[in-house]
Order: sequence, then structure tokens, then C-alpha cells
Amino acid sequence: MRRVAITGVGVITPVGCTVDTFWSNIKAGHHGIGKVENLDMTGQKISLAAQVKDFDVEKYMDKHEARRLDPYARFAAAAAVDALADCGTDFADLDPYRVGVIIGSGIGGLQTLEANHEKFVQKGPNRVSALMIPLMIANAAAGHIAMKTGYKGVNYATVTACSSSNHAAGEAFHAIRHGYADAIVTGGAEATITPFALGAFANMTALCNGEDPDRASIPFDAERSGFIMGEGAGILILEEWEHAKARGAKIYAEVVGYGTTNDAYHITSPAPDGNGLVKSMEFAIQDAGVTPDKISYVNAHGTSTPPNDSTETKAIRTLFGDHADKLCVSSTKSMTGHMLGAAGAVEAIISALSLRDGVVPPTANYKVKDPACDLDYVTEGARALDYDYAISNTMGFGGHNATLCLKKFRG
Repeated sequence: MRRVAITGVGVITPVGCTVDTFWSNIKAGHHGIGKVENLDMTGQKISLAAQVKDFDVEKYMDKHEARRLDPYARFAAAAAVDALADCGTDFADLDPYRVGVIIGSGIGGLQTLEANHEKFVQKGPNRVSALMIPLMIANAAAGHIAMKTGYKGVNYATVTACSSSNHAAGEAFHAIRHGYADAIVTGGAEATITPFALGAFANMTALCNGEDPDRASIPFDAERSGFIMGEGAGILILEEWEHAKARGAKIYAEVVGYGTTNDAYHITSPAPDGNGLVKSMEFAIQDAGVTPDKISYVNAHGTSTPPNDSTETKAIRTLFGDHADKLCVSSTKSMTGHMLGAAGAVEAIISALSLRDGVVPPTANYKVKDPACDLDYVTEGARALDYDYAISNTMGFGGHNATLCLKKFRG
């Protein structure tokens, strides 16, 4: 089996639209949560979100191209441009049928759907855009990136709610490892901060309805009450190891394991025993060819909802046993909010940067201990730690679990 390197990354997030800004804010524990801007929030039960700021779409595409993309796909395309620039090659030396694009999204072009539904109701079917379908479908981002780059290999969208981009990256990793591709642009994107979506998530009591941004997304804290909606994109360039080494690529980290399961329990709630996530983590670690005691850091799904955080804690304790007390566990959703289908890719990038720099990011704004959440959540701020293996978890509506295992690159 072939080895797989992460050789480029790009992010569009609530805490930064360049990797350097993003990573500096994550290490510093700075969040991107605030009052929802530029939307009519009349009648809403919630008031906070983690919106992307300072995103200049015309840095990446002209107005005509932008109009033919839903905001989620604009985020994905922009992050892909940055990731490809970061990796230092356009892969022109490779067969284009062996370079692919796999981009996940939990919901896809919701803003396009919402806007066109309003036109349909108010003005009739003839006013619905002829482009509505190609803009709203969840595979639009993957298709667009392929058309921009000319990559003709494997190309699809993974749609597994909040696990979408972990599934995308994991499937890309396996495709390269087993010889079906030599490089893949992968990750995820989401743009669902809309009145319609906020109302729907709030009505299912998934969102925090507090008004203090510093106490809104507080994973593992006893006072957590729901997640904060985030948006944006994270894109990784995965590349076959020997090709990356031969061209002198910088390597952020190595992807070494991927595991995925389903709880088969409930449409929105994790199974209380946590066994689905236990097996997802176990499979990823086995796939990496290591034992659980080799893992030093867990980037947790950590949504700040009462059932998720206690269930994830239980799952970690079940799998790791006594070693659980030696783990660093943090939820960076405390800063980015929950970016839904983009979350896994963004958190995989965080895990790769953590390994590269020997710095474990914190769980920001944690204050009140919950007896049901009794791990080391790195609550004092970023922690220096030179270590070799990290895992990153995602858990999605529908019972989907996906875990990536990354290894430090030591030259």
C-alpha cells in the first residue's frame, strides 16, 4: 500500500481566510462568533452564528463565474485555489485521469434553493432560475473545481451531514493508497447561515440560543446548550508520497488511517453507548497500523450539545481505557462554530498543523466542569507537545461516524 501526504491546504473560515491567520487565531483561542449580520432575523429564536468575514470572492473568480456558483461552492473553489497554490504544483506531470476531486457538503446549495423557492412562491415557476439545479446540487463544488483544473479522475461529493468532509478525505486517502489515483483535491464546504436553516436547526433545539458570544460554543462545558452554526470550507491536497518527495514538496503530515461506521440508532442523536464512534476510531487506528496508546491528540467532534459531548467522552474512554487520561482532547468548534459538512476537513487541517508545529489547540472559553465530560480538554490555552499521531472525529445526523488518523512528518 502506498503512503499519502498532505502537501497543500486552504481554508475559508469564521476565524480567517488564509491558513496563517486561521492557525494563529486557533492557537490563540480566538473565536469567530457574533451577532448574525446581513440577514433578517425577525422572529428567530437565536441571534449568534460564526460567519465568514473578509472573504473577497473576486480574488478568486470574476463576477460572472461567481454568479454561477452557490456560496458554498464559492467557498470550496476559493479554498481549492489556495490549497493548490500552497502545494506548489498543478500536477501537469500526472495523467489527468489519475488526479481527482472529492468535496463533501452536508447540505449543498441551500442559499440558491431558498432564494429560488421565494421567487417561485411570489412570482411563479417561470421566474425560477434555469441554473437553480446545477447551483444547488451538492456535487457542484467538486464538478466546478474539476472544470477549473482539468482534473479528470475520481470526482464526487460525499453527503453525510457533519461527517461529509471526513468521509471525503478518507475516501481520497484510500483511493491514493490503493493505487486508484495519484493526487486528489479533497475537503468540504458549507454555507447554511440563512433564516430558513437557522429557524429549522433552532426548532429542533440543536442551536445555542444564548446571547454571549464568549459562552455560546462551549464544548464539554456543563453549561453547553447547543452548537453555533458556522460556514466556510477546508481543502486538502492529498498526494502519493513518492511523488511528493520526488518533487521536493513540503509535507504537513501523513494520512495513515481512516475508519467509518454508522450508529444505526437515530436520525439526529448519537447512540448513548457511543459504540459507533468507538469502532470508527478503532478502525482508523487499525488502518494506520498502530495501537491506541500511540495516539496523543484527539480533535473531537465536540459540538457543544449535551448528548454529543458526553457520548464522545464515553467513546474515547471505552476505546482508550487508562490511556484516555493521557490524551489531549480539544474541540476547535469552540472557535469556528460548527461548519457542518466543512467541519471534518477544517479540523483535519488543524490536526495536521498541530502535528507539524507541535502545538495542541485549546478548547476555548471552557469554564464549568461536567462530571460526564472528564478528559483533558486543553482548557488552559494551546499546549506545546511534540507528538506523532492524532485522530480527528466527526459524527453526523443519520448516525454517520468518520475518523481520520494523521502522523507527524519528521523528514
